[in-house]
Amino acid sequence: MANVLRINKKIASYDKKIIVDGDKSLSIRWVLLASQSSGKSKAYNLLMSEDVNAALDSIKKLGIKVKLHKHFCEIYGKGINGFKYKKNLIINARNSGTLGRLLLGLLVKSNKKIKFVGDKSLSKRDFSRITKPLKKFGAKFYHETKNKLPLSILGSETIKGINYLENKGSAQCKSSVMLAALNASGTTSIKAKKSRNHTELLFKHLKIPIKIKRSKKFDYIEIKQPKKIKAFNYHIPGDISSSAFFMALTTLSNNSKLTIKDVNTNPSRIGVIKILKKMGAKISFRNQRNYNGEKIADILIKSSKKLKSINCPPELNSSAIDEFLIIFLVAAKAKGISHFKDLSELNQKESPRLNLGSKILNIMGIKTELSKDSIKIYGQPNLEIKKTIIVKDYLKDHRVFMMSTIAALTCGGNWQIHDKDSVNTSFPSFLKIITKLKNKH
Repeated sequence: MANVLRINKKIASYDKKIIVDGDKSLSIRWVLLASQSSGKSKAYNLLMSEDVNAALDSIKKLGIKVKLHKHFCEIYGKGINGFKYKKNLIINARNSGTLGRLLLGLLVKSNKKIKFVGDKSLSKRDFSRITKPLKKFGAKFYHETKNKLPLSILGSETIKGINYLENKGSAQCKSSVMLAALNASGTTSIKAKKSRNHTELLFKHLKIPIKIKRSKKFDYIEIKQPKKIKAFNYHIPGDISSSAFFMALTTLSNNSKLTIKDVNTNPSRIGVIKILKKMGAKISFRNQRNYNGEKIADILIKSSKKLKSINCPPELNSSAIDEFLIIFLVAAKAKGISHFKDLSELNQKESPRLNLGSKILNIMGIKTELSKDSIKIYGQPNLEIKKTIIVKDYLKDHRVFMMSTIAALTCGGNWQIHDKDSVNTSFPSFLKIITKLKNKH
């Protein structure tokens, strides 16, 4: 049972500073855009997780040279559509929806069929939301199971810009179309429901022709094909989704204080902070600065004894979509009934997270009311778990594992949490940081 984490006592108070792993969204986007640039690009603090390793392996299979050094990674780009397309090529996106969807966008000009596969979890996810717009560019798709992986893509020589409506708030789908636009003549016009905007910021930084107009609910994006993309170096900031677990841990622990250094605080990603602050969490930014359009700050968190319930505004959903499991845990310890709605997108993630989040809270003794796209959580501020809780069979979802770990450290009980190596998907140093916070020195 080496792959099981056992926790049988709550974490003691602490006052520490930590650094979390590099931002996953930016790491994958850097890998893909560096592969399309002309020359040698370098990234520092690149997240060395399974998802990012899958991205590096994929571009290597497509003929791009990658060099890993101790403190940085180098990619030798061969320009836009500079990939080498071999016969019978298979790309394994493993667990990464971001990689699977974004890389398909870059392959709309492939002159040979390329097969995409993924792990059990990714193979259950809907890929039609991205194959539909990529077909409009001219790509062809061949499915073994309708709308799911494995699938094969065959590109077209003549790729023209399209009009695309993205109305789910999916940054992956929007970004895939943006990457396809690098190969398209004319203009690609996108009307996209608000979602994280890392791809737009990177396009601006790289001087790719892009225009953006914003309304309250949608962004209107126009992209023209660039002649070339210059090689670029990038220092990747800490991941806010990874940081969120330690925000919750500190908020729910007694007499504790934590500073998380150099975190990406992009406004399209800080919904978790806005939600937790509305619930009474003590979270503030220090040392704020701008880096290539991205906002970066140190995040200071202090324990909070009085947490209140929230009727969560749905407009915050897309900027907190990866953090809702940990938000649900904080709601479980808040006074009153919290209500979260319009969250069907949560069941489109690595596992059905809305359902699993509810199930874990129920096992902990927290009452929930669940529908297909909403959840009510009946908070218990004085919750103290005394029983044994076993968490397994959750499609090895890294965020389910990390939520359960934070629950065990803040709510008591005797926990056995299976598949601890699932953290390697997004946050390999998670358990090392937990150990650091537990140690008094």
